Amino acid sequence: MDMEVFARKICAAVEKELGREFRAEAREVRKNNGILLHGLLILAKGETVVPTIYLERFLRAYESGMPFKEVVGRVLSAYRESSPEGGIDMEFFKSFEDVRDRICYRLIGRKGNEELLDGMPYIEFLDLAICFYYSYHGEQLGDGTILIHNSHMEMWETCTAELFGLAKRNTRRLFPWECRGLDEVLREMADSGHGADMEDPVDAICTDLPMKVLTNSRKTHGAACILYPGVLDGVAEEVGSDLFILPSSIHEVILLPDTGYGDNEELKGMIREVNSAQVALEEVLSDTLYRYDRADKRVVIV
Repeated sequence: MDMEVFARKICAAVEKELGREFRAEAREVRKNNGILLHGLLILAKGETVVPTIYLERFLRAYESGMPFKEVVGRVLSAYRESSPEGGIDMEFFKSFEDVRDRICYRLIGRKGNEELLDGMPYIEFLDLAICFYYSYHGEQLGDGTILIHNSHMEMWETCTAELFGLAKRNTRRLFPWECRGLDEVLREMADSGHGADMEDPVDAICTDLPMKVLTNSRKTHGAACILYPGVLDGVAEEVGSDLFILPSSIHEVILLPDTGYGDNEELKGMIREVNSAQVALEEVLSDTLYRYDRADKRVVIV
């Protein structure tokens, strides 16, 4: 079934089940790397902030034979489970003073994100983009992010340079960096049951190459740790060489000492293979190989 037809049917069924006090609407939601999802919003009277329920999995269930009535029931269950009691007061988000201490940055690829970037403040970094988000934390919402758009910047009467200055300070404070050996990370994944059966080209050579995984304490949007002052320089000094930077995903990068004996094309091929076969499209950062030049203290494209 066409998604638009399915979404209209779901909206009508939800409104019928919940009654006149509720309104349901479907919206397209643009995610990283050009991915477009279909989100369902269920709003009670007076509500302005509600969870987004993505419809793709419910459409797959319906097309696999699940009765439509059961699909609607599961949508409503998802709504009730994700809706905080008492509603959410987002008035604080209008005040720049109330949000400035949790404005952070993350890295995404510029290629494939042209439409997404068109509506938000960002700074070019090689073939990547440094964009900004508000990191929220609380009992009602838990932990999450709100991507900062141009409309937010205008409402707060701020600019990209100020957002960047705040994010440089906040991101490393809220999400400290960590760097561990790739073999240690893979063993931990195997012990926890994640990735144990994965045929990973990185896994196959990690015993021969001293690779390290750089991410943050939350393991979320950790590729941005390459922007933290002093981090790459410290790792490069520790290993005594420049560093190759392999963009494993938006959540982490792999660092490899540049000893002068590596095959750049082999590394580039490995990046492309891992991205195409083992990284979710929404989490791909780039197919580019980078190098940290410790003499010039800068990242360059190889």
